[in-house]
Amino acid sequence: MEEPPQLFLCPISMELMEDPVTVSTGVTYDRRSIERWFFKYGKTTCPATMQRLTSFDLTPNHTLKSVISSWLSSTSSTSTCKKLGRERLPSVLAGIEATPFKVTALKNLKACVEGDVAAQEEFVACGGIQVLGRVMTQALAESIAGGDFSAFRTCEEAASVLAALPLSDDAYVELVLGTECMRPVVALVQCGSSEARLHAMAIVSKVSRASGRDWTAGVDVDDLIKSLLELLSDGASPRLTSRALDVLLDVAARSRGARRGKTVEVGAVCVLVELLAGVEADRRVVERALLLLKRLCKCPEGRLAFAEHPMAVAAVARTMLRVSGVATRLAVSVLWLAACAVAPAERVLDDMVMSGAVGKLLALLQVESSPSTKEKAAKLLRAHGAFWRQYPCFPTDLRDYLKFLN
Repeated sequence: MEEPPQLFLCPISMELMEDPVTVSTGVTYDRRSIERWFFKYGKTTCPATMQRLTSFDLTPNHTLKSVISSWLSSTSSTSTCKKLGRERLPSVLAGIEATPFKVTALKNLKACVEGDVAAQEEFVACGGIQVLGRVMTQALAESIAGGDFSAFRTCEEAASVLAALPLSDDAYVELVLGTECMRPVVALVQCGSSEARLHAMAIVSKVSRASGRDWTAGVDVDDLIKSLLELLSDGASPRLTSRALDVLLDVAARSRGARRGKTVEVGAVCVLVELLAGVEADRRVVERALLLLKRLCKCPEGRLAFAEHPMAVAAVARTMLRVSGVATRLAVSVLWLAACAVAPAERVLDDMVMSGAVGKLLALLQVESSPSTKEKAAKLLRAHGAFWRQYPCFPTDLRDYLKFLN
């Protein structure tokens, strides 16, 4: 369908007008858009001229409505007249920062680029990512300055457009990292709606996978980690939990030394243990939680926090030989770090007996599992078999097997 004439488009929504009405300044708008301007947003000015209005009467523009109707008939298709076409992207992007109805315009943008590779390429070529960065930054600043919820909603909607892009191309990623996109994205992870948080974390994950650059530069990583841990603690939804673990894993992979210790300090080990000890979780959630716990236990602070948590060993042990081969391998690695990487706390060894972890380690030697997992299990049993055999409640057959192993 050919592009509609500019005169047919509402100055507020940039959509084809269905019911054109004229205000006292002589400017014509679609009725639904101008009524929202007056009655939902409480404005008393003309959106196009910003002149204060003395009358809010809306005069139907029958002539324009008739002309639009004739134009629609001549094009013989109305299926896409409400949808933003690729050919209009430059003009819409040029005006989106000035329009007071940014949320509507952003929704139109998303409808255009979502799932349309050609539209996405055109969007980026027209400077769309830079526009989104400026819109998000401005909206976030306005929200912080005046507590304007509608401004924050604009930030959320802009992030949903950005999340609709594949962000798999290096050029796309460089634009995201090179604009003011990442700070608002991190802010949405911290305090956005559930949907906005999903979009923001999807952006972070896409950027991380596609680029070798550190996306955490210039953002407050410590506050981000706290927000992600709060999401895990809340258990709001499996999707949020899964996304939060993805981002935490990425942060942990990029963190060394003090930052990884800081992650432990704000309660990461405790949150992960409680996640594993809770109700049955999705396999992928369990595997990611164990992987993150493994990374944290590579630092002294992580191993100490693990040893001091009363449920840590039992929570990890319950995943062995139960969830998946990957989960078992990661669980053994966590226990190996806690009990063999350094001199273990006696409490850890006690808990391994009481939780059944030792029995599962013995079982692993007799079932099909990865060589590295069997090797770690054997090392654990050799290192601490003498300690475990002293327990009067320890099964005789397992005690004899430990003697044989040593």
